[in-house]
Amino acid sequence: MGRLFGTDGVRGIANKELTPELAFQLGKAGAYVLSKKNEKPVVLIGKDTRISGDMLEDAISAGILSMGGNVIKVGVLPTPAIAYLVKYYQADAGVVISASHNPFEYNGIKFFNGDGFKLDDELEDQIEDIILHNVDISSHITGEYLGKCLDADESALEKYTEFLKGTIHCDISGMRIVLDCANGAAYKAAEMVYRGLGAEVFLLSNEPDGMNINEGCGSTHPENLQKKVVEVGAEIGLAYDGDADRLIAVDEKGRILDGDRMLCICAKMLKETGQLSGNRITATVMSNIGFHKYVKEMGCTVDVTAVGDRYVLESMLKTGCTIGGEQSGHIIFLNHTTTGDGILSSLQLIQAVKLLGKKPSELADEITIYPQVLKNAAVKNENKEKYKEDAVIVSEIARLEKLMEGEGRILIRPSGTEPLVRVMIEGNDTRQITELAEGLAELLTRRFG
Repeated sequence: MGRLFGTDGVRGIANKELTPELAFQLGKAGAYVLSKKNEKPVVLIGKDTRISGDMLEDAISAGILSMGGNVIKVGVLPTPAIAYLVKYYQADAGVVISASHNPFEYNGIKFFNGDGFKLDDELEDQIEDIILHNVDISSHITGEYLGKCLDADESALEKYTEFLKGTIHCDISGMRIVLDCANGAAYKAAEMVYRGLGAEVFLLSNEPDGMNINEGCGSTHPENLQKKVVEVGAEIGLAYDGDADRLIAVDEKGRILDGDRMLCICAKMLKETGQLSGNRITATVMSNIGFHKYVKEMGCTVDVTAVGDRYVLESMLKTGCTIGGEQSGHIIFLNHTTTGDGILSSLQLIQAVKLLGKKPSELADEITIYPQVLKNAAVKNENKEKYKEDAVIVSEIARLEKLMEGEGRILIRPSGTEPLVRVMIEGNDTRQITELAEGLAELLTRRFG
């Protein structure tokens, strides 16, 4: 068995790779590690709408209970709801059972600490070591020392939606909004929030059956949303992924607003209302060159991180940055919450539209997004980092950058899981950057494949 925890918890095909046995072990090891701080830890558990969620929820609960920990099951809720509610219930940790934007046959398990942040690498490593090295942690707990399931003292869903509604401070009553809930964890919460704020809501993909999560819908498939927005004359469309920590929006013309554009629009609102701490924004190396130019024109700076929301958050906590995110629509508003939250992000985007006094399309058109081309170079695993100091590659990159005359960007990223190096080039001319990316990828393969 290889490493269990990836950048976003433990994932795999449910009942094949992510088995109930593994979930039980994760619950048991997690409770053991947490019990070092609290003899009887309380763990909050939520899930998305996948059919395998019940199986994994019961298995991980059994592991926690067998070690004397207590469990609060809050049912189907977005990932960020668990990050919020773990603090409300004063739990020692939160567990989310979800595989985010992946197909229904996959599932995942990730932990939050008692402050609503993703579990520290050190604690994940301790849990992983116990499982991978078959460490005997059985305390043979019996009788009254066993854990039990605790009842939530009020509706967790209502508590979360009330929190969300409290993050927007403008009137959106009567606003025509289309919501694509991806047949996932947002299917109740998003509707409750927007109807509760008086919006006229049109719903897509909000009838989960355990197997249709992310199926041709949600943030990874916004085509239906684009059509619906135009069809009903909506002012904006909002699409979430399976666990509702990401957002992709659609303007009133049916055009997609990705994470880069939404970051720009929301950062502009924060700056104009004096809430953009240090006039800085956090983004990953994949953010578009057009994003960087717009931010510079605003008089702001960008803190650049590796790809992954955990790296964005890590940087924000160090710098005190208020807003950060990724092209994928994973946006963190650190003045409101501890993780990406699709519904919260959509509320902030709508608030920006209202406060800035422009249509979504008008705000989007202020930002020029350059075409991006991504090509893969097949290389040997042991050679994936060698391009950095290879004179031929360094010289070729310099030549291409000069050719684009400051109106383009080259990014090379070794794959973390495959024998590949990814070549991304941005520029004004799609045909030109496609040819350049293909040529550079071929050169990398010839030298290191």
